[in-house]
Amino acid sequence: MINILVLEDNQVQRKILVETLKQIDKHFIIYEGDSEKEGLEIANEKEISLFYVDISLKGSSGLNFAKKVRAINKYKLTWIVFITTYVKHMLEAFKEIHCYDYIIKPYKKEKVREVTLTLLKNKRREDIRLIDEKKYVVFNVGGTLLKICVDEIIFIEVYLRTFIIHTKTGKYEVKNTSLRKIKEQMKDFNFIQVHKSYIVNLKLVKSIDKTTYPWNIQFENYDEYAPIGNKFKKYTLKEFKDNSGGVL
Repeated sequence: MINILVLEDNQVQRKILVETLKQIDKHFIIYEGDSEKEGLEIANEKEISLFYVDISLKGSSGLNFAKKVRAINKYKLTWIVFITTYVKHMLEAFKEIHCYDYIIKPYKKEKVREVTLTLLKNKRREDIRLIDEKKYVVFNVGGTLLKICVDEIIFIEVYLRTFIIHTKTGKYEVKNTSLRKIKEQMKDFNFIQVHKSYIVNLKLVKSIDKTTYPWNIQFENYDEYAPIGNKFKKYTLKEFKDNSGGVL
């Protein structure tokens, strides 16, 4: 499914661009907006594959919108094409925001078609998507910044202000942080809190042992387990069933 967001404050020109995109492929799902606020709401709610963004928006600019979009983890490398009347804006866009092309008003259907198909069907886009699927987080381990692939993290436990990060390749201690900060860092990934001192990677949960007290979460190819706190039981069971189809 290809979702495209057209952000243009001129209603007539927006409709022309939307209709042009629909003519390219009837399966495209087109979302529309005329302001930075509306665009960000759509971007957060949906999974946008391609952005068409006017340099001038209602009450803001397309450049400001694009900078905020790039700060959203899932849009680090998503295609952004700017709509403009003046080419002079493009140097900043290419350098700071990593836009991939631009179109000049008034729109030429051939140019819109060429840009859209090139970005959405070019094999390079698939290569970049595969790279982007590997998400990383950075922790301060003994004064050294350590980048860890999210998929390698099994669970995180905390004791006072020391965190132990259990990964497929070993354990790491992180000091002088808080559970709130860790949760914030992991919020965009498939991690849930199962205990006042434990956060786990749902993708790696193998089973939940309810014969023990407290209940224990067991992981794929890992001997250590994570306990489930009483107030987290119902939530954990629901998330486990919904995300892995687990049989309890």
